[in-house]
Amino acid sequence: MTWILGVNAPPTGWHDTAACLVNGDGEVIAFTEEERCNRRRHSLYRKPAGAARFCLAQAGITAADIDVVALGWDSEQLYPRRFASDADFLAYAVGLDFGDHTPEVVRVPHHQAHAASSFYASPFTEAGVLVIDGHGENESSTIWHYKDGAEPRLERSWQRTASLGYAYDAASTWLGFSFLNAGKTMGLAAYGRATQLEVAPLVELTADDFHLAVDPLTENRGTATADEIKEQYDTVVGRWREHYTKIAGADGPNAPEDRLTEDPNAILVAYTAQRLIEQTVTHLAALTRKTAGVDALCLSGGVALNCSTNGTLPGPLYVPPVPHDAGVALGAAWTVRPPRRREGALSPYLGVEVGAPDRLNAAGAGDISGLVRAALDIDELAGLLLAGQVGAVAQGRAEVGPRALCRRSIIAVPDTADVNTRVNTLKNREQWRPFAGVTRPDYGSQLWEQQEYLSLYMLGAAKATALGRRVAPGVVHIDGTTRPQVLHGDEAPAVGAALDALQRHGAPPVLLNTSFNDKGEPVVNTADDALAAFRAMDLDFLVLGDALYRKPNRAGGVR
Repeated sequence: MTWILGVNAPPTGWHDTAACLVNGDGEVIAFTEEERCNRRRHSLYRKPAGAARFCLAQAGITAADIDVVALGWDSEQLYPRRFASDADFLAYAVGLDFGDHTPEVVRVPHHQAHAASSFYASPFTEAGVLVIDGHGENESSTIWHYKDGAEPRLERSWQRTASLGYAYDAASTWLGFSFLNAGKTMGLAAYGRATQLEVAPLVELTADDFHLAVDPLTENRGTATADEIKEQYDTVVGRWREHYTKIAGADGPNAPEDRLTEDPNAILVAYTAQRLIEQTVTHLAALTRKTAGVDALCLSGGVALNCSTNGTLPGPLYVPPVPHDAGVALGAAWTVRPPRRREGALSPYLGVEVGAPDRLNAAGAGDISGLVRAALDIDELAGLLLAGQVGAVAQGRAEVGPRALCRRSIIAVPDTADVNTRVNTLKNREQWRPFAGVTRPDYGSQLWEQQEYLSLYMLGAAKATALGRRVAPGVVHIDGTTRPQVLHGDEAPAVGAALDALQRHGAPPVLLNTSFNDKGEPVVNTADDALAAFRAMDLDFLVLGDALYRKPNRAGGVR
C-alpha cells in the first residue's frame, strides 16, 4: 500500500499547521489540525508532529511506511538552501522519526494545493476553482480549471501585493484584532449592512480584471524569498491601514473590543473592507466561470472563510470544510494522488475519536468525579434543551476545520435573543458576535435561503425568513442572516436525534450550534478536553459519547 502524508508545516506554513494521510487510492484516512493535538490556538510556528502521529495511528502504520510527504508550499523557493537534505527538512518541519528511510518530499505550490483541496473534496467532476488568500509563493489570487482524469490548468493569476487578504488583514489589525481573527471583522461588518451604511468603494472592476485602491508594489521578479515577501506584506498592509485611517479619520477604534458596535468608525472600517471582499470576489467568481467554461465553482484560500461573501454568490458553489491554510495538507496529498473514487462531498469527520464513556475510568483518563452520569436518553436531552439549558456534545470522530459541525459543539434552543447573550458570556466572547443554526433539510427550507453545499460545513451566510426570525432569533445576526448547517442523516448522531426529538415534542427542530471551546482555546478534541472544558465553562450538560453528564444541583426538564 502506498501512503502519502500531506502537511502544512513550518517554516513555510507557520500557522494552522496540519497533517493528512491518504492511501494509494487517494482515500483520506485521517486529517487533523495540530492545534487540536497541542491545544495551542493556530499552532503558531509548531510542526504538525501530533497531527501526523494521530494519522499514522489511525491507519495502524509507522513513519517508516510513509512513501511521500507532500508539503503545501514550495519551501525551496521561500527558503533557498536552508536545508541540506530532505531528511533535514523533514526533521525540522514534521518531527517524525523516519528511521533509516527518508520518504520522497514533494513540494506543491501553495495555490495549487488549495485548489486541489477544494475540487477533489467537491461533488463536481469538472469545475472552475478560485483561490484567494494573503499570498502563495508568487500570487494572491488564482483561477484554475479542474476536471477528473485531467491535469489541472492554471488560467489566471494576480501578483502577491494585489492581495485581498492583505486589505482585510489591515482592517482587522486597525480594529485591534489579529489577522487570524478576521471572522470578528466580518461579524462587525454586519452592523454596517444592517443600517445600509454608505461606504466608499475600494476596488475598480473592469471586464476581466480589478484594481485596488491601494496599488500593488512593483515586484521586480516573479519569485521571492520568505523574507522579501514579509517585507512586501508589511509595506502593503501598512499602506492599507493608512487608507482606513483616512476613511475613518482615526488611527484605530475609540471603544474597547467588547463595545466596538458603539464606535461608528469601527463599523465603517469593518464594512468598508467587507464590501471590498464581496464586490471583488463576486467579480472573480463570474470571471472564473467564464474562463473555465463551466458553471460549477469551487473556492479555497483564507478569503473563502468569509461566509458573508460566500452566501451572496450564485450556485453551483462548493467551499471545502478546510479552505484556510490547514487545508493545503489535504490538497498537497491529493496533488500527488488524486482520489480514484468520489461519492458526493467530503465528510469532515476525519479527526480524533473522542473515546467511549466506559473507557473514562481507565488509568490516566478524564476526571469524572463529582459529575452525574447517565446513559444518553434523547428525550431527556430534548427536555433539557427545551428547559433552556445550554450544553455541549463530544461524540465520534472530530470534524476537521474551523467550524464545529455538531460533533464538538455547544448547543441550545435559540428561541430567544437571550440565549445568544448567555452563550457569548459562557464562551467569554464579545456580545456583538453572532451564532449559527443547525436543522434538518425540510425545516431549513422554511427558515432561511437555501444553499446546496455551503450548509454542509457552515460556510455561507443565508438570509433568514420571517419564520426563522420568529422561531430562532438566537441565531439571526443583526443584518438578518445566519450561517446555517443542515444535517441530512446521522452524521452527527446526538444532535440529529435531538432535532428529531424536538419536533416530536412539538417544538421547532432547530438549535444554536457553536464550537465547544472557551476563549483562546482550540475546539475540544478528546474526552479529556471535553471534560476539562465542561468543568471550566458554565455549561449545564455534556453529551460524551453515549453518556450524558451533568453538574450537581442543575435542574431541568421539559417545560
